[in-house]
Amino acid sequence: MDASLKELTKLEKLTASNGKGPSIDQSIDSLLATLKEARASFVSGGCSAAYLKELAKSVEAKKKEIDDRQKEIYNVLSRLGKALDKKFPVALPSYPELFSTTTSVTALERTIALHLLRTGQFEVAEIFLSESNIKIPDELWKKFVDLHKILKALRNEDIQPALDWAQEHQKFLKSRNSPLEFYLHRSQYIRLLLKEHPPNPLPAIAYAKANLRPFYQEHPVEFQRLMSCMAYLPLSKLQSSMYSDLASPTLHFDLEPLFAKEYCAKLGMSRQLPLRVVGDIGGGGALARIEKGRKVLGDRKGDWNQMDELPIEIPLPPDNRYHSIFACLVSKELSTEANPPMMMNCGHVISKDSLQKLNKSGGRSKCPYCPIETPTGTAMRIFL
Repeated sequence: MDASLKELTKLEKLTASNGKGPSIDQSIDSLLATLKEARASFVSGGCSAAYLKELAKSVEAKKKEIDDRQKEIYNVLSRLGKALDKKFPVALPSYPELFSTTTSVTALERTIALHLLRTGQFEVAEIFLSESNIKIPDELWKKFVDLHKILKALRNEDIQPALDWAQEHQKFLKSRNSPLEFYLHRSQYIRLLLKEHPPNPLPAIAYAKANLRPFYQEHPVEFQRLMSCMAYLPLSKLQSSMYSDLASPTLHFDLEPLFAKEYCAKLGMSRQLPLRVVGDIGGGGALARIEKGRKVLGDRKGDWNQMDELPIEIPLPPDNRYHSIFACLVSKELSTEANPPMMMNCGHVISKDSLQKLNKSGGRSKCPYCPIETPTGTAMRIFL
C-alpha cells in the first residue's frame, strides 16, 4: 500500500489550500474578484485600454494556473489508479443489487446515520438525515453529543464529567464488572502524584483515601501497587521501576475507548462501529478471498447463500474474534452448545461428554491430568 498512500498524499497536497502554489478554488476566487473589480471600473467609467490589456493578461494567467493544477491532479489520479490496480489485481465481485427493498435501504441508512453520530460528525449527520428518510430521536442525538463532550473532557485531562456518568450508572457498571470508575480515580490519583516537583504525595494520598479506598476489595493488588509506587518518586525514577506502567501516558489515553465502550453498551450498542467492522473485514481481504473461492470451487459446493458457513477460512484480526473455540484435549472435539467445556474442581477443563465418560461409581469424576476427583454436579460450565 506504500505506493498508493504516497500518491494519495500527493493528491491531498494538490487539492489543499496550503499546497504548492494556489489551489484551483483559490485561483477561481481570485479570478472572480478581478472580474468584479473590472466590472466596477466599467460602471464608473474609469476603464482604459491599458486596463483592459492588463485584465486580459490576468485572466489568461489565472486560466493557466487552473489548467496546470488540473493537469497535475489528473496525473496523480492516473498514477493512484495504476497503484491500486497493481495492489488489488482481482476485481471486486459483481452481485445483484442488495439494497433494493425499503426495509434494507432503511437499515443501511440508519447504520450510516448512527456511524456518523458515534464518530462525532454531527454536521455531516444532519445533512445526511435531511436527505434520507431516517429519523433519529432527539434524545439519542443528545446522548451522542454528551458522549463526545465527555470524551473531549477526558482528552483535556478532566475526568469529572466521565466520573459523574460512571457514578450515575454505577449499578450498570457493576453488573458488567467494569473497572471504569476505578480507572478514572486511578488516573486522577497518578496525575496528583506526579503533578508537583519536587514530589508532594499528600494531595494524592488524601484523594486515594476519599475515592480509591472503596475499591480495595475489588482491586486489592492494583490498590497496593498505587500506594507502593510513591516510594519510587520522582517521575524519572518511577519510569525505570517495576511500576513504570503507572507512569505511561496510555494509562490515561485508554480511558477514552473504555468509556465509549461502556457508554455505548448502556445504549444497547456494540463496542465496535458496524461500518468499520465491515470495512476492516471485507476490505481487509475477505471479499477477495470469497471471490477467489467462488471461482475455484465454481458450482461444486452449490449455492453459498444456502450454507451455514463458508467453505473457506477468512483470517480475522484479534479485535474481530468474538467467539472463542475450545477443543477438548481428551476427545479432541470442538465444543458445542450441547457439549460445552466444563471446569473441574482442580481447575482443568474438558468437554461435558468427556466428563460424563470419566464418571466413576459414587458420582465422582477423576481428572485425567491430576488425582483430584470432582463430585457430579460440581463441575462448572465455561461460557465462551
